[in-house]
Amino acid sequence: MKAPSPLSFVLAALLGSASLLPAGELTLYTQRHYEFDEALHALFAERTGIRITVVKAASDELMARLQSEGERTPADLFLTADGSGLARAKAAGLLQPLPDPSIAEDLPDHLKDADGHWVALTLRARVLFYAPDRVGAGELSTYEDLADPKWRGRLVSRSSSSPYNQALIASLIAANGSEAAGAWVRSVRGNMARPPQGSDRDQIRAVAMGLADVAIANTYYLGLLATSEDAKDREAAEKVRIHFPNQEGRGAHVNISGAGIVKASKKQDDAARFLAFLLSKEVQEKIAENTFEFPVAPSAARSELQQSWGDFKADTVSFEALGENNAEAVRLFDRGGWE
Repeated sequence: MKAPSPLSFVLAALLGSASLLPAGELTLYTQRHYEFDEALHALFAERTGIRITVVKAASDELMARLQSEGERTPADLFLTADGSGLARAKAAGLLQPLPDPSIAEDLPDHLKDADGHWVALTLRARVLFYAPDRVGAGELSTYEDLADPKWRGRLVSRSSSSPYNQALIASLIAANGSEAAGAWVRSVRGNMARPPQGSDRDQIRAVAMGLADVAIANTYYLGLLATSEDAKDREAAEKVRIHFPNQEGRGAHVNISGAGIVKASKKQDDAARFLAFLLSKEVQEKIAENTFEFPVAPSAARSELQQSWGDFKADTVSFEALGENNAEAVRLFDRGGWE
């Protein structure tokens, strides 16, 4: 007999024994791939009668699909794991303003579109993970410092195709200009202990195994490793520490998962209802406890594990700027030999 999946227990806890009889439907084009999202979709359906149908793909693929489908698209919501993708979707005319701007009234300005075309739903920081037995106190400081020759053979990161890395370089372009960002790409690539490869989890594991001393990765991956069913992953999480860069300056680079209502959708009110649900204190705290992304709603508390990582100052560069710099970031990766 097959054992119940962890998700089945989550669903049971969220929904109890309630029967789902959906009276409506929303189609979500999403880049997200978290199993816990299914529990949230089910909870929304149980409470509202509105079922969520999901289409998953990379952000650029979903945008291309929306452009191709035009007014015929079945999509009601576009959700990415990269804020610059939302900015580019707005610029391409694929999104419409929220029917009720008050949905996002509590969010900081940099976590929502000024014209109401998209809102942040979760926050993640792209930071440094280090081995405390090999990296001295005070040795880490800024992203820029990773270009120093002292890090030769000590760094790891995933490939340049990662939208997380592209957004990081876009933020460096915004902060320091294209020429300086390009020099940083070349130097950091030269300081790597191995060619860029694998996921963010793999970068943290590499540090834990002694293959490198410092990894560039998103914060929430540490939470996923720390709560993994795999004992080796939990052990890896215990062997690393988080450093939030640029705390004396602009702050650590952050990105978001966020969503907007598709321009062609005729279900604006139901779509807005779903976004308000995801931004509620209850749901924001469930996300923090299960995916380890930081909540964006000011009323929501971080999980206990997140609180153990400490507070940090976040870079508030606009996602419009990151979107505008994305193509240049890709060019700098190519020129700098960052695979």
